[in-house]
Amino acid sequence: MTTFKSTHHTARKLVIKLGGSTLEGLDVAFFKKIQELQQEGYQIIITHGGGPAINRTLAANNVTSTIINGIRVTTAEAIDLVKTTLIGQVNPFLVHELNAAGIQAIGLNGFDGLLLESTFLDEAIYGYVGHIEKVNMALLDVMLTANIIPVIACIGATVDGQALNINGDTVASEVALAVQAESLLLVTDVAGIRIEGQYKQEATAAAIDEWIADGHIYGGMIPKVQGALACLTAGIPSVQIVDDTLTGTTVLGVRHSHNSHTI
Repeated sequence: MTTFKSTHHTARKLVIKLGGSTLEGLDVAFFKKIQELQQEGYQIIITHGGGPAINRTLAANNVTSTIINGIRVTTAEAIDLVKTTLIGQVNPFLVHELNAAGIQAIGLNGFDGLLLESTFLDEAIYGYVGHIEKVNMALLDVMLTANIIPVIACIGATVDGQALNINGDTVASEVALAVQAESLLLVTDVAGIRIEGQYKQEATAAAIDEWIADGHIYGGMIPKVQGALACLTAGIPSVQIVDDTLTGTTVLGVRHSHNSHTI
């Protein structure tokens, strides 16, 4: 495992996306790794979803929800529950964990300074689900410059104040593109892509297509790797699928397949 070494003065940015199941049981190693990266000069942004917590809240309120194309269809009733769960429970829990580990962090969501200015993705199909039109970079820059980690819940807001649910991987990739992140880390409960019992350090788009076709990549890992490839296509230099020690598989874009780094 290699580490990046900074060769210029421009701050290098990393976006770390925590999945719902992962962020409920973060290891000490995760916080230690965050501190190490900060000491190496990285500016870090964390984004998070909260699937398990949302599922529990919806079930407790007898609200059903369906998933289409990896996106949670969000009714008028569900959006209020999703918003209060992410902003009121999951986000403060994560911020507290970081602060308790000695890491300065502040919780944010799409309403804060119109951080994630959004419009409806397709109201007829998905209901109250958002498409990010703009990320407020100025707000993030203020925090990053002060060495504070913004912790962003995946709730967007329209200009007239309507909350919209946004897919967690989408928020992570849009933020990573906006801040010109060096890498996007998708934290899951496994240490990357495992093929026939072996974790892969690197994976190309061609290899991933082959592994999906052969059934080696299946289930929840399929949208994860497809999301990673979409991020690379959109212009993020490197996407990594990692566990909470930030160790895992680097998914390589065509241009970067001979010049890769891993955290």
